Amino acid sequence: MHVRIFLFSYVCKRNNYMKKLLVLIAAFLIHGDIFSQTYKYWIEFTDKNNSPYSISNPTAFLSARAIQRRAKYSIPVQYNDLPPNPAYVDSVLSKGVHLLNRSGWFNAISINTTDTSHLAAIRALPFVKHSTFVLSIKPHAPVKKHFIETTQDYSPYAVDTFNYAASYNQSHMIGVDCLNNMGYRGKGKRIAQIDARFGVANTLPAFDSLYNRSGILGTWDFVWEDPNTYDDTNNVDNHGQMVLSCMAGNIPGQMLGDAMDADYYLLRTEDINSEFEIEDDNWASAAEYADSAGADVITSSLGYSIFTSDPGTSYTYADMNGKVAVASIAATIAVEKGLIVCVAAGNEGGGGWQYITSPGDADSILTVGAVDGSGNYAPFSSTGPTSDHRVKPDVVAQGENTALASPGGGITFGSGTSFATPQIAGACASLWQADSNANCVQIMQAVRQSASQYTHPDSLLGYGIPNFCLAKTIAGGLVENKIITNLNSIYPNPFTDNITISFFSSIIQNVSVKMYNTLGQTVTQKDWKVAGGGNTLINLGGLQNLPNGIYLVVVTDEKGRVYSSKVVKE
Repeated sequence: MHVRIFLFSYVCKRNNYMKKLLVLIAAFLIHGDIFSQTYKYWIEFTDKNNSPYSISNPTAFLSARAIQRRAKYSIPVQYNDLPPNPAYVDSVLSKGVHLLNRSGWFNAISINTTDTSHLAAIRALPFVKHSTFVLSIKPHAPVKKHFIETTQDYSPYAVDTFNYAASYNQSHMIGVDCLNNMGYRGKGKRIAQIDARFGVANTLPAFDSLYNRSGILGTWDFVWEDPNTYDDTNNVDNHGQMVLSCMAGNIPGQMLGDAMDADYYLLRTEDINSEFEIEDDNWASAAEYADSAGADVITSSLGYSIFTSDPGTSYTYADMNGKVAVASIAATIAVEKGLIVCVAAGNEGGGGWQYITSPGDADSILTVGAVDGSGNYAPFSSTGPTSDHRVKPDVVAQGENTALASPGGGITFGSGTSFATPQIAGACASLWQADSNANCVQIMQAVRQSASQYTHPDSLLGYGIPNFCLAKTIAGGLVENKIITNLNSIYPNPFTDNITISFFSSIIQNVSVKMYNTLGQTVTQKDWKVAGGGNTLINLGGLQNLPNGIYLVVVTDEKGRVYSSKVVKE
């Protein structure tokens, strides 16, 4: 086996200099004068008055699928759904600048110009709230990005029972192989991947089935305002391609992604040559695109903390509260619009920064850290908590020696939270297919509750490694709004042949006790009369013949209130 774990990043940096310089030159030839410097600004407006758009006519700015999502989950069309007033946009553009992206959520647009004198006229417009400088483009040496991963070559080995081969361990670790083999592989769900470029994904055998069934629903490059998100120049910018393979890759007998039947939007917001504020804004624009296009899940293996344009614009750990960074705010809004959002924690573990990065600090989303193949914390994985003391990461998956589709057409291994995140996102899509009546918050909460250390989260693994088969059972209860609390006392755990539940009740009543396996099947049940005003010991015996694994114990009282706890059979 040819190993290139640490050498990979060094060689890329050396060889990428001329390649990236050529890409920049080509971009300048297309988008502007190579000898002039291009400046990008974020322009925010004061209001949306006298706009042709209205909440009562969402078809003018939202896709039918986005409207259906809102209707199904009782999410109202709101003021922030309205695009910026086109008259305001046209007035800004009339000052000699070029439109890049627009955002209804932030009531803003991003523009570029080669002449900063235009900004005075723009700032003087009565409906311009303020403008923010976010990027100055000029040829420069590439900057090492914190999301860059390491890879190594792959040596084929025998096909496993589920035909996952190289990807078996990572899929089995989070229980998504169980969902897949029940027929849930994300069919009917749409995943928006926000990333760097996607290499040559459109020509690789690993994605033949995806492209043959027209599973790519849309592509957009928010860096250069262009539909092409691929990179065929020596196949250097392939981060998005390798991330995609964790969900949609299919090389028979070698690897299998965990959301094979989902459809995808491939959205590029990241310029690997630099780290500027505009990438935060690009991310927000892409998230808004995903919502309006009708995506169900957003997955992103990008993160922002230090900007090279101006050190004064960089974030601090105190900013990692979900309320400062534009991308973090956008991620939270996306959940409010009904989307599941999965974001990489970052690869800052053990470094000067150490903590999660934006948008991983956002509230309500799933921030994903990394473990090795044995489920142990991967030292590079960024840690929590957020600066306002919320649990982060939320969950973890195998991000060390993850099986990926190689840029050369075969299989490779890679390490980074970039590769743990899409596994969780793809598994969420498959879980949501199985429990289509659940909303995004219920699905994400079921994932957290299914995780290995839900009752005792920490700053390294968060709630731990999820079990998506168990999450399916939990999600069913959440949809019915029944599971309201955890059983506080159940022992021994792990168990071998019996379990005792200490159950408190204020009144004398009959309760129902059931134990479910990860497939949602009832393996044992018992009715019990409990005393009032104290604890009653409930015993479940005769469990010695149950297979080893994870089970869910559920107690339902006479008022329909449900109490649950995970237990492990050894």
